[in-house]
Amino acid sequence: MEIDIIGAGIGGLTTAIALEQKGITTRIFEQADELAPVGAGIILANNAMQIYEKLGLRTAIEEKGNPISSMNITSMDLKSLSKVDLSYFEQKYGVKNIAIHRGALQNILLEELNSTGLNLGHALDQIVELDNKWELIFKNGTQTTSSVLIGADGIHSAVRKSIFSKYKIRKANQICWRGVAEIHLPSNYHHELNEAWGKGDRFGFVQIADNKVYWYALKSFKSQMSEFDISEITSYFSQYHPMIKDILAATVPENIYTAEITDLKPTKGWHKNNVCLIGDAAHATTPNMGQGACQAIEDAFILAECLNKYPLDQAFSKFEKLRIAKAHQVVKTSWAIGKMAHISNPFLSKLRNQLMKSMPESMNRKQTEKIFKLETL
Repeated sequence: MEIDIIGAGIGGLTTAIALEQKGITTRIFEQADELAPVGAGIILANNAMQIYEKLGLRTAIEEKGNPISSMNITSMDLKSLSKVDLSYFEQKYGVKNIAIHRGALQNILLEELNSTGLNLGHALDQIVELDNKWELIFKNGTQTTSSVLIGADGIHSAVRKSIFSKYKIRKANQICWRGVAEIHLPSNYHHELNEAWGKGDRFGFVQIADNKVYWYALKSFKSQMSEFDISEITSYFSQYHPMIKDILAATVPENIYTAEITDLKPTKGWHKNNVCLIGDAAHATTPNMGQGACQAIEDAFILAECLNKYPLDQAFSKFEKLRIAKAHQVVKTSWAIGKMAHISNPFLSKLRNQLMKSMPESMNRKQTEKIFKLETL
């Protein structure tokens, strides 16, 4: 059996690695002409690191990243509102949350590939069904026949567009900036993620390597995303803690990435015959739980297990049954958190902060446990 993967993002590359380790031949088709180590940071939560431990990649990732032992929601002045102590899960599952540059993770995954054919500059144009197979037609003019197809091509998936007619991309009416700053943080911030909530905006930061800090900033908008000029980002967050201003000042403006926040409204299914969607193509989520890539990584491992254990006509159904409830719950919860984090009314935001402070740590741990626990076949 040869399996074709559309998309060489984190989900697509991890899927190819997992399938290779099962002895399954794969080809990847990626629209980019090169896989340059670009982008900002990424947080690989405990559930993702459990997968990379199973795939033999934990040590390589830990060496290039920075361990994170707590996640904190704070007020604008960095005073704690809610905290999740991750040391409990580190002891339980034997792995740590790791903050890492996305480019560094990409290089680790690429170096792990052995037999997989990586075809760059292949943007998928359309898919034509041919006797239980698929003719893949690419925008560069090439064509190939595929027996088994995995769509790992993101929220605007060409595979999903060709195979599934009913889906909805939702706009959160929030803009997000991401960057990496060259800055030395105080030692108490070296191994924790902090996200400060304001009124209609928020700012998060985490160290990903020595003197390298990944940060993200989000702000609500009412009309057009373009109303926010990147050169004014410091003024947008002028009421936040002075260290946040320092982080922004230490960032090269040309390396700041801007995007509108969207997700994929939960769908009824991810597969049709011998085609299956994974990651953002199946269940794109807003970034409010740090689980977008992590859920794609879970998909990759579970799908490889199903393809190895079950006949093809059962594997995709088994995969969907195992993964869909959790992935969709992440989408729904993340959407709700995004709305709560961006409350702009002063009275309601103050009430929100008081409620956050009163939430027992046991409740935070219980909710986190649901995310970190992996499905088993």
